[in-house]
Amino acid sequence: MKRKTNPKLKLSPAERKKLRSQKTKISELIAWAPDEIEAVLEVDPSRARTIKALAEFQSLPSVGIKFAEDLIFLGFYKIDELKDQDGARLVEDYERKKGYWIDPCVEDQFRLVVHLAKNPQASKNWWDFTEERKKYRAEHGYPADRPSQAWHEVLEKQKVPLETKEYF
Repeated sequence: MKRKTNPKLKLSPAERKKLRSQKTKISELIAWAPDEIEAVLEVDPSRARTIKALAEFQSLPSVGIKFAEDLIFLGFYKIDELKDQDGARLVEDYERKKGYWIDPCVEDQFRLVVHLAKNPQASKNWWDFTEERKKYRAEHGYPADRPSQAWHEVLEKQKVPLETKEYF
C-alpha cells in the first residue's frame, strides 16, 4: 500500500509557529512519537496523541481529516488498534454514537481501514468493499437500534450550509 505523507492537521497558530521555529514540516509529524510532539509543540499529552493519530490515520488511502477524526471519535488512536475490529460493527457503533445513520460508502471506508490494519501491504480502495458491504447487509441487515434519521436530515435541521457540512 502506498502511504500518503501530507496530512491535513488543524493546528493552532501557536502550534504552527512552534513547528516553523523547529524548521519542521507537518508531514514529518507522522514519524514522531506523541511525546516528541508534546515536547516540541508544548501541548498536553492528549493533544499530542490526537495530532499523532490524525497524521497516522491520514497516511492510509481514502482517509482524510474528517474520517481520521471519526476514528478518534470512536476511541482509536493507532492503525494497529483497528486490526481486531469489524468494519460493519464500527459503522454501527459510529451511527449509535452520532445519533444518525451515515452514507453506506462510509461503511466501505471503515471496512478498508480494518483491512489495511490487518494487511499493511494491501493496495485497495474503499470502493473495493462495496460488494462485500452490500452482500453483508442483504444477509444481516442493520441492527434494530439503528438511528432512524439520516446524516443529511440532521445536518439540514442544524441549518449547516451545504459547503461546510461534515459528511463523515
